[in-house]
Amino acid sequence: MNEDQKPYELKVTDRRPDFDKSETLPTQASPNAVIMTAMQKGYDVSLIEKMMALQERYESNEARKAYHEAKAAFNENPPEILKDKENTQFSRGDKKAMYVSLGNILKTVNPALGKHGLSVSFEINQSDKNVTVSCKLSHRMGHSEVVTMTAPPDTSGGNAKNPIQQIKSTITYLRAATFECVTGLAATDEANLDDDGNGSGATDEYINTDQQTEINDLLKETKADVQKFLKYIKAESVETIIAKNYQKAIKALETKREKSS
Repeated sequence: MNEDQKPYELKVTDRRPDFDKSETLPTQASPNAVIMTAMQKGYDVSLIEKMMALQERYESNEARKAYHEAKAAFNENPPEILKDKENTQFSRGDKKAMYVSLGNILKTVNPALGKHGLSVSFEINQSDKNVTVSCKLSHRMGHSEVVTMTAPPDTSGGNAKNPIQQIKSTITYLRAATFECVTGLAATDEANLDDDGNGSGATDEYINTDQQTEINDLLKETKADVQKFLKYIKAESVETIIAKNYQKAIKALETKREKSS
């Protein structure tokens, strides 16, 4: 067989990129490792941007999971908050009016939160008529949750508080209330969260002396049966009428006065 009669041989050139296994993107790695590999290999910028967005979502999700795991661990064994203050103004004999101060709440709970990588911060905003307090519970990995409450200045107790004290009382109460909500703690009753025992959540908060005088004057003017009145208002004496029942007492006596006139 001469050269012209030799079989024709086809040659095929493989033009596919010759990827070495060491140069491929890791299939089981964190998004950050994928991004670093892509940058080293000079991949398209748009691809790297997508990978960076993936990294952000990944970190956000990991932080969120870590936050909820830490909060769940904290709530498994929460600290016990004890009433640490007595309001002598409202104590009667052996019955002591006790309340939990905000300072004691924070002193008791913050160390327990810290053990789980959690911390609390507050933000306060004031308008012409209201005070707004936000309590943010944050985890060291970055995730946080916020509880916000708004209330007017605390005018309970009549003229017992000046305007600054009214605002401070509201701030103190809202800080305690938002702290309780965001941490998932629950006091035995609302009175546990107070600033000085005279504010928004005081234990057995009674009417002040001016209100007592007003009610006593109306009792005399209307010649009302004091015992029946006290039974109606659920108090042992005028001095022990609960502050929240003050308007109810005044309305009842004023109605009696109108009927008598």
